[in-house]
Amino acid sequence: MNLPGLFAIFFGLLFGAVALLLSPAKAFLAMIGLAGAVTVLRFPFWGLLLFALVATFMPYSTVNLGIRSTVSEAILALTWGAVLWHNFLARLPDTPSLTRRPTDQMLLWLMLFSVFPFIVGQVTIHADTSGVANWLRWLLSLSSVFLCAKLLVDHKHRESLVIALLLGSLAMLVLSIAVFVRTRSGAGIAPILALFNYGNFDMLKFGLEAMSSRMGSPWMHPNAIGGIMALLLPLAFCFGMTEQGWKRALGLGVACLGAAALLLASSRGAMVSLALVLLWMATRRVPYTGRLLMIGAALTVALVIAYPPLQERLATIFSSSNASTEVRFDEYRMFPQAVVSYPFGIGFKVDPPVPGTDLLGISNLWLNFIYKTGIVGMLFFVAVTVRWWREARPDSGPIRLTKDNALWLGTTAGILSALVSGLFDHYFSFAVVMVALFWLMVGINVLEARRLFPARLPQVKNLSVSKPVLDGAQP
Repeated sequence: MNLPGLFAIFFGLLFGAVALLLSPAKAFLAMIGLAGAVTVLRFPFWGLLLFALVATFMPYSTVNLGIRSTVSEAILALTWGAVLWHNFLARLPDTPSLTRRPTDQMLLWLMLFSVFPFIVGQVTIHADTSGVANWLRWLLSLSSVFLCAKLLVDHKHRESLVIALLLGSLAMLVLSIAVFVRTRSGAGIAPILALFNYGNFDMLKFGLEAMSSRMGSPWMHPNAIGGIMALLLPLAFCFGMTEQGWKRALGLGVACLGAAALLLASSRGAMVSLALVLLWMATRRVPYTGRLLMIGAALTVALVIAYPPLQERLATIFSSSNASTEVRFDEYRMFPQAVVSYPFGIGFKVDPPVPGTDLLGISNLWLNFIYKTGIVGMLFFVAVTVRWWREARPDSGPIRLTKDNALWLGTTAGILSALVSGLFDHYFSFAVVMVALFWLMVGINVLEARRLFPARLPQVKNLSVSKPVLDGAQP
């Protein structure tokens, strides 16, 4: 019997077993998942598109495949499986060597160094959670940079991935804002998150109810959606301003709804970081940014007038007596004690603070790296960002926004905004899915930068070997 016939019999038997063992609804979803998995194994790039769509729409929806994982991470792992299989069959084009990809190379060094704090944490931290699983999930998130190098072989592929990111973001924003407007409570999103099979639901619902005056979303915490908007809004704006038709509507729609979501979620770190990056873009004379700042200010005033609870929130958001501000001051005050207690980091078993201690966590991207991987780990992360900036930085003088450079400029501004937001929150250091999206943006950005600025790439030295001249060889 030929191979297609065997596959047909296998899937027929599998479908029959699923139909007998599961309810009709679960059997239907299982077959859709199986069909999606087979499709990704055949077309790895579709897996990356699916990851971008799911990770921005329902990032922490979970699935139990022997171990509980987010759907987003499962898709990312499946895509890597497909890439390895196609590499084995020699169906993927060769990627440039790491010497021609300095950002990727330094990121690989960070991943290799993480073995040390991982081992330290396994020995020194006593907890029931699995440090191995957490470490592997973090490495999987960082690996999205290398997936980009493998699968985003041209500008068209990168544009398709950006469209998937924006479509998922649009669906998430429409859902979150609609639910919040209808229920006037951040906890109104909870039944939908239960439908998405979010983990630790009771604790999640309690947290949403405690912050009911701020908009809830599939990102669970208002500051998390703020961080994601800081990452994606510049890209949405640049993409929308340089496209036509439905693509323009998609980009500008995400930009407008994302700005409204920022206010409703009241994430001050994201607001400040986006404002600073927009001011930087205005000083570099990027078209429309000055006008965008004025329109944003006008829309902010209109939204504050129309929604009284937002007035109360904004009145205290930057106050030193704000409860969140007081907690952050306490975190910074106690951080040196945490460094002394764990000089090599706490590893990956737990997130700060360590259970059973009087220590606090830290709401800072770079200091959280110190907390988890020690000072050396943080220095590796700084080295990665320096390598990235050397590759992606704009040339001196005004920046002209065009269709050709929109993806590069949008991702550059988004990454800068995410890094600035790291002064206020730590999500882009070790938070699963968010970290994967951050490094996915870095992967898109460095590929576009290498296309636009090829002279910045390290030059490969060609060693020419000349034939020796033998004196006195004549007879």
